[in-house]
Amino acid sequence: MKNIYIVLFFFFTMLSFGQGNPGYVLIDAKMAAIPVNSTTSIEAIAKYINANFKTESDKIRAVFYWTASNISYDIPGMYDVNFNETVPEKIAKTLKTKKGVCIHYAVVFNALSQKIGLESYIIEGYTKQNGRISNLAHAWTAVKIDKKWFVFDPTWGAGYVNNGKFSKKINNSYFKVAPAAIIASHIPFDYLWQFLNYPITNSEFYEGQIQINKAKKYFDFEKEIASYNAMSEEDQLFVSAERIAKNGLKNAMILERYEGKKQQLTYLRQNTNIEKLNAIVNEMNQAVVLLNDFIYYRNNKFKPTFSDDEISSMIETPRAKLVKCQNDIYSVGPVGDKNASNVASIKASIGAALAQAEEHSLFVKNYLSKSKLVRKTMFSKVSWFGVPLN
Repeated sequence: MKNIYIVLFFFFTMLSFGQGNPGYVLIDAKMAAIPVNSTTSIEAIAKYINANFKTESDKIRAVFYWTASNISYDIPGMYDVNFNETVPEKIAKTLKTKKGVCIHYAVVFNALSQKIGLESYIIEGYTKQNGRISNLAHAWTAVKIDKKWFVFDPTWGAGYVNNGKFSKKINNSYFKVAPAAIIASHIPFDYLWQFLNYPITNSEFYEGQIQINKAKKYFDFEKEIASYNAMSEEDQLFVSAERIAKNGLKNAMILERYEGKKQQLTYLRQNTNIEKLNAIVNEMNQAVVLLNDFIYYRNNKFKPTFSDDEISSMIETPRAKLVKCQNDIYSVGPVGDKNASNVASIKASIGAALAQAEEHSLFVKNYLSKSKLVRKTMFSKVSWFGVPLN
């Protein structure tokens, strides 16, 4: 049977591998000679690169060569990606095992690029080779070199899989590729990361229509990236999801990423709202402590003696805090079904505390309107307010 060569689950011909470039020989040789003790961390590898190379082009070549030549593709892990693994965990595991799938190549490459002082991003999307759309999402990187964006795929550049076995073989076709060229095979889910002024749609990618079309609306991706970087995480998720939808939910991978962004946004908003809720509870607890201080003072017949303004302030301060809490809790927003009963309980507690504070406020106003002789006859024992919430 004729062997079919696969480059990390994508079809290629053998002619695409191992293109040489004389300019890389010395850089590659220097990186191949990196001491073992300089490969235990991103910091150590970056330190070696910065010590041995000066230009951005040389440094990024060093990053690409080290990543592609030292990490082996983890074939069993192709369909068993741990989505709960954090980026630091991915990096640590990859440096230790020297194995990974596309996201592991990408996070290591990206971390090294940033550590040597370059602007770099991980890009997530899907791919096409020989007219076939892959059914697996992919991850690669983009780096700004000498004020110009280039795309790097250290996974595809690392070697190929044949008969279930990975073979290392540097493929320079995926080193420092112009965005307009890589778009033939790699399309990001979010078109911001195409680095094109006239981004192509998912439908155009399917049809191979990747030529620049200036009839489209001009897209200033440099300006949009700067704007994106200045946003909160919540806003980043929102605008990214909008762009993904706008470019066409063409397949299940795109739809999954779109839904994932929306779920992340919902989760993040709920967490933000829970933080707001916790802040309200803290302020309510402070108000309850002050309210109970007032009740103690009232039960002690306003002794020791304070000025009328001080007495008024003793009750108006917690009352004002509780009014604020009541206003704030109704503008918190969704916190998830699991927290709905907690919100209802907090609302009830704020309402009860505020009602008691209002009652004491009326007493003080009435008390301060009377003569000193009458004031002495106005006291009776009142109960404490309940224990503050944790």
